[in-house]
Amino acid sequence: MSARELAEVIKQNVRRVLVGADKPTEMLLVALVAQGHVLIQDVPGVGKTTLARALAKSIDTSFSRIQFTPDLLPSDITGAYYYNQRESQWLLREGPIFAGIVLADEINRAAPRTQSALLEAMQEGQVTIEGETRDLPSPFLVIATQNPIELEGTFPLPEAQLDRFLLRISMGYPSREDEKRVLLTHSPQSIRHIEPVTSTRQILDATEEATAVTVEESIAEYIVDLIRATREHPAVQLGGSPRAGTALLRASRALAALRGRDYVLPDDVKELAVPVLAHRLVLTQESMLRGRSAEEILQEIIEQIQVPVEAEA
Repeated sequence: MSARELAEVIKQNVRRVLVGADKPTEMLLVALVAQGHVLIQDVPGVGKTTLARALAKSIDTSFSRIQFTPDLLPSDITGAYYYNQRESQWLLREGPIFAGIVLADEINRAAPRTQSALLEAMQEGQVTIEGETRDLPSPFLVIATQNPIELEGTFPLPEAQLDRFLLRISMGYPSREDEKRVLLTHSPQSIRHIEPVTSTRQILDATEEATAVTVEESIAEYIVDLIRATREHPAVQLGGSPRAGTALLRASRALAALRGRDYVLPDDVKELAVPVLAHRLVLTQESMLRGRSAEEILQEIIEQIQVPVEAEA
């Protein structure tokens, strides 16, 4: 099964329980194929948990949900050793991080020490417990959520942790027609009837396919121009790092593969620039007081940077 076929069967399967979510589903697949992670920043009730569960069921991989709260401890995520009196030895009780797809719900409600328990897992695909390092499943995807409106009792994610997320996306509200279909067809039990349509092996094959996607030199220069422009923009205090450019390239390769191409187009880069870069920018105090957003500034930059038309041709 090609990466494009994989994307189509998964999106079709997710449609059985979630209406109008093709775009968020595709973005999760981009992160999964590019071996990254996703931060969904949106209001409650738009289907974030349903999407994560439907994706896990579609791929036939393990799924766990961690409800982040102020009293959550790092060991509640990674697990801990306990003494088994019957066997007279210390055994590891694995935490919910040991799953193929992990939903970190309301991640900004946990204290920074607990948030940082995810850093090693997201960056290295492993966790260290009591000095012992254990590998996590492959593929491994963290889907974190946070409410952009409710700020009381929350701990904003530091820049170092935000940088671990390949994409930051929003589910958005459905169209009027889709919302009517939700009212007429939605059932809380429908998620239980989702069956796997692919395997983790096919996801890993899609990852290999994405790494083979061709990137012309003009596309690489276009990405560099975008990243450097974020550092030079007067409204930005801290622009994109070289790692941000690498992330944009990885995501663009994955998107091209999922759409059935073996080459990256400038349109792939333009489409992913905001979800890949917006959460990595730190705006100046003056621009924030004026109500400007990183998304708005990135759109300005995209319009200003010359697109390599010859590469698209």
